Amino acid sequence: MPFTIPTSLRATGALLLALLLTACAPLGTALAPTATAAPVAAPTAAAAVSQFTLDNGLTLIVKPDRRAPTAVHMLWLRVGSMDEVDGASGVAHVLEHMMFKGTDQLQPGEFSRRVAQLGGRENAFTSLDYTGYYQQVPANRLGEVMALEADRFAHSRYSDEEFAKELEVVKEERRSRTEDNPRALMFEQQRAATFVASPYRRPVIGWMGDLDALTAQDARDFYRRWYTPANAAVVVVGDVDPQAVLALARRHYGGIPGQAVPARKPRPEPVQPGLRRLEVKAPAEQALVSLAFKVPRMEGLAASPGNDDALALTVLAAVLDGYSGARLDRALTQGPDRLADSASAGNGLLGRGPQLFTLSGVPAAGKTAAHVEAALREQVARVAREGVNEAELNRVKTQWVASEVYKRDSVMGQAQELGHLWVQGLPLDADEQLIARLRGVTATQVQGVAQRYFGDDQLTVATLLPQPRDPNAKPRPAPAEVARH
Repeated sequence: MPFTIPTSLRATGALLLALLLTACAPLGTALAPTATAAPVAAPTAAAAVSQFTLDNGLTLIVKPDRRAPTAVHMLWLRVGSMDEVDGASGVAHVLEHMMFKGTDQLQPGEFSRRVAQLGGRENAFTSLDYTGYYQQVPANRLGEVMALEADRFAHSRYSDEEFAKELEVVKEERRSRTEDNPRALMFEQQRAATFVASPYRRPVIGWMGDLDALTAQDARDFYRRWYTPANAAVVVVGDVDPQAVLALARRHYGGIPGQAVPARKPRPEPVQPGLRRLEVKAPAEQALVSLAFKVPRMEGLAASPGNDDALALTVLAAVLDGYSGARLDRALTQGPDRLADSASAGNGLLGRGPQLFTLSGVPAAGKTAAHVEAALREQVARVAREGVNEAELNRVKTQWVASEVYKRDSVMGQAQELGHLWVQGLPLDADEQLIARLRGVTATQVQGVAQRYFGDDQLTVATLLPQPRDPNAKPRPAPAEVARH
C-alpha cells in the first residue's frame, strides 16, 4: 500500500490540482507549444453531488455517473503523517498496511482476495494530510465491498507477529524508495530542514529509527484515536442512485460507534530568520538543486490577501513550467549552451499545513548546480521586473479549463477529487470555483507575488552532490508487496 512522497517537492498540495492544473505537471505533458491555443469551452455543470451525514458523524458523498456499470467506493480519513508525534513517525502509513491484515471475520490478505472475487481492484494511500482506501467494482457489487470496508474500518485486528512482519516490508519500502534513491533522499532532507515546528518536516514513511522502535500497540493506539466516523468520509462515484447508496451506508457504516475527533493543537511554523542551505551526498550520476520558498496556502475560497497570493503563485508556477516550451524550458534546457537537462516549478496551493513554491533543475554536462540555481532565480526575478504577457496567462488558463472537462472521463478521478475537497474542508463544488478564481488572476498579481515571495529569508536550498557508486554493491530486490504498488 503506497504512501505519498512530495514529488520533487513540486506537489500542489492536493490531487485536486493534479487533476485540474496540468500547468503544474512535468514538462511535455501539457498542450503543444503553440502561441495561440484554441479556446476550450467552460465545462457544463456535472451531475449533482449529494452529501449526507450519518447519525454517528460519518460523511457520505455520492456522485452518479452512469456512463459505465461500475462504481468507485473510497473511505477517506482526515489523518495523515502530520498527525503523528515525534518518535512515532511513519505510524499512519504502517497502519494503512495493517488494515489489510484482517478483522474478526477476515484473515490476513482475505480482504484483497474478496475484492478480486467481486471483479474489482483496490488499494490505499497515505499522505501528509490524509489516508484513503478505495475499491472499484461492478456497480451491482457495491453493497458487498461496502460491507468489507466497513468491517475493517470498525474491526481491524492483527497479531504482534503479523505487525512485526509487515513492519519489515515498510522498512524495505523506505530503503528502496528513499535511501537508495538519491533524489528522494535529498528532497526528504530538504523538507526536514525547511520546516522547524510544522509536522510537515517528517517523512510520510517515517524515519528509520522510529520504524525500528515502532510497536503494534503504537499502531493500535493511532487507529483508536483517529479512525472514528466523525473523522471519515465515504465517497461513491459511478452508476448508482444516491438514496440507494445512503441506505447501504446506513446499513454497513451506521452502526459503528461514534466518538469525538481529538483536538488538534496548532503547530505554526515560525518565521524563518534567513537562508538555509544544505548539501546531500549520495551515489548518483548527476547533481540536482532544489529551491523551496515558504509561501501562503489557500485557506478556504473567500477572497483575502493570502488566498489571492496563493492563486497568483499557482499561475506563476504555470507560466514558468506549465507546458513544453514554457519559460524554464526555453531559458534553461534548450539551445547548444543549455544550462540544465531539466527544470521545473510548482506551487503548493492547498494543504492542511504550510506550503512551498519550489524550483528545481538538473545541471547539463559542464554546468554546475550553482549555475542552475542562479538561472532559476533569474527567471523569477525577470517576472518581478517585467511581468508576464496576456498570451502566457491565456494559455495556462485554457489548459485548466480543458482539464476540468477531461477529468470527468474517470470515475476514480472524480472520487479522488471529492475526497480531497472534503479533507481540506472545502465545498464540493470548489473545483469549479477555483477554476473561476484562477481565470481571474491578472498579470499584475503574478508580477506582485514574484516581487514579494522570493527573497532569501524564506528560502531553503538543497543540492545533491553525486558520489561514486560502490562497484561491489548489489541491487536490493524489492519485496513483492512493494513491487506490487
